[in-house]
Amino acid sequence: MIDFELSEEQRMIRETVEAFARDEIRPAARAADESGSVPSELIEKIWQLGLVTSAIPEKFGGSADARSAVTGAVVAEELGYGDASIAVHALAPRLFAYPVLEMGTDAQRERYLRRFTSERFVPATAALMEPRFDFDPTDLSTRARRDGSGCVLNGSKCFVPLAQSAESLLVYAASEAGAGFKGVDAFLVPRDAAGVSIGEREKNMGLKPLATCAVALTDVRLDSEARLGGEGGIDFSRLMSEARVALAALGVGIARAAFEYARDYAKERRAFGVPIATKQAVAFILADMAIEIDASRLLVWEAAWRLDRGEDALKESYLAKNYVAASALRVADNAVQVLGGHGYIREHPVEMWLRNTRGLAALDGIATV
Repeated sequence: MIDFELSEEQRMIRETVEAFARDEIRPAARAADESGSVPSELIEKIWQLGLVTSAIPEKFGGSADARSAVTGAVVAEELGYGDASIAVHALAPRLFAYPVLEMGTDAQRERYLRRFTSERFVPATAALMEPRFDFDPTDLSTRARRDGSGCVLNGSKCFVPLAQSAESLLVYAASEAGAGFKGVDAFLVPRDAAGVSIGEREKNMGLKPLATCAVALTDVRLDSEARLGGEGGIDFSRLMSEARVALAALGVGIARAAFEYARDYAKERRAFGVPIATKQAVAFILADMAIEIDASRLLVWEAAWRLDRGEDALKESYLAKNYVAASALRVADNAVQVLGGHGYIREHPVEMWLRNTRGLAALDGIATV
């Protein structure tokens, strides 16, 4: 039987992150969107919450016994409620650290995980998406070719968070064409490795404060220790499931923010002597928004629950990600509609949330639980 009752520890984490998102992240979101940058002091504050180090075992300098996808989804939703761009920036180190934690060799864990137990934010990232209209994570154009005991990477990546500042990148590449998930490997690549070229910062419609770049890989030679998991490789389908759960959870957070703002606005905005929330058309829109959010969260938590049980969650995470990408966009658009003409101007944040949700359907691999 599925049980979505959060533990006392999970409820405490949720309340802590929710309060931080409301009091610290939300007030900074509009200025970050206008300036196109995330305040470094805010990122340091988020880092101090231990949202990355809390999943790293004590023997590697962390404070965790076990990692939970449900807890990760709860955290992602609350941070997304504050601001998705700031959330992805703050959680970007997970894209590198968590796959190493879950699928790395003992030597890789010992070498890399201690970096993320520092008191200061440590930028790291992963490169999955490619500049192709028919991008498919199971059919990557970036290739890994064996070369003696090591390999050579060639290909192009796009929408790589923090690529310019990250010390290390986890690069996904196809090592066996046509093999689907089983043919994809991940490689631990230093940003300054020969053949790695970081492009200019991308100009995106939404998530504007999040610094993303294209990355070109030209004959990047790596030794055998760079392959995540060693000869055993990785379980790419699980990593994709975790990434899709995280992205969907962020979408739920954005949608919830848009709904609550529209609801409160409708209660205060008066037309013909009464709050517009009392008008049936507006009330029905708000009700539909609330239903969408609850349905989305249930899909996200079901997928996360399966991950925590060690079960295959590929279908559930895919459904959650696709559903949330569409429903969060509808909720944000409805929020703009509820505000009427005010929804189109920067005085209110709903237009920003609409832009941010627009990209959910196209993104993969920019977050993980």
